[in-house]
Amino acid sequence: MFTAGTDTSSSTVEWAMAELIRHPNIMAQVRQELDSVVGRDRLVSDLDLPNLTYFQAVIKETFRLHPSTPLSLPRMASDSCDINGYHIPKGATLLVNVWAISRDPNEWNNPLEFRPERFLPGGERPNADVRGNDFEVIPFGAGRRICAGMSLGLRMVQLLTATLAHAFEWELADGLMPEKLDMEEAYGLTLQRAAPLMVHPRPRLSKHAY
Repeated sequence: MFTAGTDTSSSTVEWAMAELIRHPNIMAQVRQELDSVVGRDRLVSDLDLPNLTYFQAVIKETFRLHPSTPLSLPRMASDSCDINGYHIPKGATLLVNVWAISRDPNEWNNPLEFRPERFLPGGERPNADVRGNDFEVIPFGAGRRICAGMSLGLRMVQLLTATLAHAFEWELADGLMPEKLDMEEAYGLTLQRAAPLMVHPRPRLSKHAY
């Protein structure tokens, strides 16, 4: 319970912040939206999240490009079946490669690019839902065995990432330029960064907001 509920959320927030820092133009759009909806006199609240359209697209793109559980959780075939020419025997353990699905060039344009606009009106997947209803992007799984903590996990990732982006300016350690940020992945049960994100925060809101 602790691993599923904490490690996945924290790694997703770390990936989201790394992508925002690596793409200053996207970070600027996120902050412009946050300053417009929230202002600079208080922190983001749960009630603000539905009004942050561009930010929601950023979170969806993070879930697509950096799913916290790249192979989902193991399933077992209850009966033998044939799918796309493959025979799946009864009792076989099945792993769904969520990471590969969300990077499939047959489903996504320029799949390795971080482009939140793909989830906005006029993009390729404006109505995509990460809650298991669109199989092209299923970071929480799908069906009856979908992540039990999906609603809480989604809300925590949204709120924490929005707060970090809104409340602080971020500077990479050792004067590293954003475009040089290491984005290599370390594979395991969860999708971690090979090199932890090292940054220096500076407050950007009114003092009383903290």
